[in-house]
Amino acid sequence: MLTWILFGFLLGLQHALEADHIAAVASIAADKKGFRPIIRHGAMWGLGHAVTLGAFGGAVYALKLQLDERLASGLEFAVGVMLVLLGARLIYVLVRDRIHFHFHRHGAGEVHFHAHSHAGDVRNHAASSHAHAHPQGHWGRSLGVGMIHGLAGSAALVALAAGSAPSVPLGLAFMLLFGVGSIAGMALFSAVIAVPFSLTGRSLTWASRGLRAVAGIIAVGIGLHLMVETGTLLFG
Repeated sequence: MLTWILFGFLLGLQHALEADHIAAVASIAADKKGFRPIIRHGAMWGLGHAVTLGAFGGAVYALKLQLDERLASGLEFAVGVMLVLLGARLIYVLVRDRIHFHFHRHGAGEVHFHAHSHAGDVRNHAASSHAHAHPQGHWGRSLGVGMIHGLAGSAALVALAAGSAPSVPLGLAFMLLFGVGSIAGMALFSAVIAVPFSLTGRSLTWASRGLRAVAGIIAVGIGLHLMVETGTLLFG
């Protein structure tokens, strides 16, 4: 039984690092500041993923329901659309905001070099205080993205549990540990990407913008690939 539980946890770790999951979390983390907030957003994605994966997938498995292939493809298609929107938002913000570079002093005397955008307020540059916010919150978006991903991954998890678990209780335990593993895996991945995003966001802002653009392009590319792949089945 211990081996079975460990198996579920390790598969959850691996599952969190699939390409579409990485693209989603990277696109969310790209506009966040600081090491800890990025990790928290990754963990919130993992939590949302685990909640719907366990609730929806567990109900289907325990009640012996059948997941229609078109429904599963439709959920994957929705993930593709979501990835395109996440990536396009990153690219749009970079293009929309007229970004320039300058030294900026905070009230405590700290000076740093960063990209700054007036986003329409460019007529009186000297009058601008160059105040800018460092928003932290918005956990709901990360949670929601994870929940959509959890729904899309339920079909594969149900099939795996049904084909391997010796009993329903062990199958449900497998799903639970799978969810815990996905939270841990995404938190670990977020810790890894938090390093370059945090360092470039605070000093080398040209690199920060480049990382954002790359994250956006990858998310759009993977999203379009999913849409084409699943759209063939959905729309013939």
